[in-house]
Amino acid sequence: MFDPVIAPSGTLLGLLQRGRGDGTLHALTAPRAEALAALNHCVLRDPRHDWQLENRSLYYARLFLDLNGELDAVEAHLFDAEDVLDTDESRTGLALAVLGHLASYGRRDALELLRRYAAHGSNWAWALDELALRDDDAGLRALAAPVLARFGTDAEGEAELAAAVRDAFEPRPWRLWAEDPRASVATRVRTAQEAGCFDRWQRQLRPTGPRPGWSVRAVFEWAQQGMDRGAALHVPAARCLVAVAGPEDRPEIVQAARTGTDGARCTALRYLADSNDRDALDLIETAVADGTALVVEAAVDAFERMRSVAAVDRARRWAQRPDALGAAAGRMLAVRGGTRDRDLVLGALREAVRGEGPDTPALGTLVDGAGRLGIACAAPVLRHVYRETASSHLRGRAARALAATDPSFAAGFAVECLWDCEETTRELAARHAETGDARVVERLRRLAADPAEEDEVQTAVRSRFGPDATLG
Repeated sequence: MFDPVIAPSGTLLGLLQRGRGDGTLHALTAPRAEALAALNHCVLRDPRHDWQLENRSLYYARLFLDLNGELDAVEAHLFDAEDVLDTDESRTGLALAVLGHLASYGRRDALELLRRYAAHGSNWAWALDELALRDDDAGLRALAAPVLARFGTDAEGEAELAAAVRDAFEPRPWRLWAEDPRASVATRVRTAQEAGCFDRWQRQLRPTGPRPGWSVRAVFEWAQQGMDRGAALHVPAARCLVAVAGPEDRPEIVQAARTGTDGARCTALRYLADSNDRDALDLIETAVADGTALVVEAAVDAFERMRSVAAVDRARRWAQRPDALGAAAGRMLAVRGGTRDRDLVLGALREAVRGEGPDTPALGTLVDGAGRLGIACAAPVLRHVYRETASSHLRGRAARALAATDPSFAAGFAVECLWDCEETTRELAARHAETGDARVVERLRRLAADPAEEDEVQTAVRSRFGPDATLG
């Protein structure tokens, strides 16, 4: 999947792509055709950089309802010829998830579209999972024949069917089909269920790597073999060292951390850092100075995992280094530093935004640290991250930091956060947004009454008005 192209944050499309609350608010006042065009663009071209971490489907489904949007564009996308050529679930997953939410809200056209796609589309398993949560038994039973017809009756086809049953996210359809009155359907599904259970049991019995009894050298060799294949095995290898290494092996491990192969060096650095070895910090500093890119990355990761007082003290010395270790030191102080470290954390936050922009993965830790340490003068940078980042997950973290550092948050960003795509951000807003704004009270009423809303959000709403409040 290619990285999506994100429009500027000041445009309607850019706001909707980011899942910001202001996107919904602007769409509801924009010309309907323009709003629907932007909405369809987002649903058909998933704007998320990480679809497993960021939410959009409920956000877009709610906007479809508010705009009374038609599903013609979604239907054309699902059944386009491209569906046969590009079977990656990222092409249709978001659209199917949106249809699932619309079906929950009673949109019959969304339900029928999901049924058709489950019967004929390439990403049928995702559609079936959506239907498993929303459709009735009769609707699911009608899909047994077209779904089973996808799998041949030879050994290969039956193995593929067993894998599909085993890996199904929602088992309800398969359980229904296993009890189907048609013997040909029930027998085939039950056989697949049994085969899937047996395969899962076999997987659990297979050894996946070295075990206690191996030598330290064997563990290092295993880690290097993985690196030669392009697999980063130094983390499990370091865990293995915990089991196989004794005090007498420390000199060999320290030497590997200084001069070993990349696999051995990465493994040794991780092991020594996790055990708070007295030489770990010096070895990490040396590795950053003379190691390969893989060794540097492993050394920095190992350092950030350390929790000792000595590691925090060293972070204060390293925080202004202009390299990866300096950036890691800033992140460590954001997580484990104290009030004395506010300036260093603020400097690291500003440098990260200035040098890598508002979407660098390192920002999350620094944003959290600004909030944890109550760095009030970080608010302008946090507001910039909130507005510009394409990650709704990072925006939520920025909102939490602003709630702790920015006195204007309750009357400002907290209001739009009530419409945000992330439930944790809506929950934060429900606890902080000032109710003097009429939009806030009306939105809280709607969230409290929406059966699709998360329990945590509705609990936050009730906490504002008391357990017996009806919000109107």
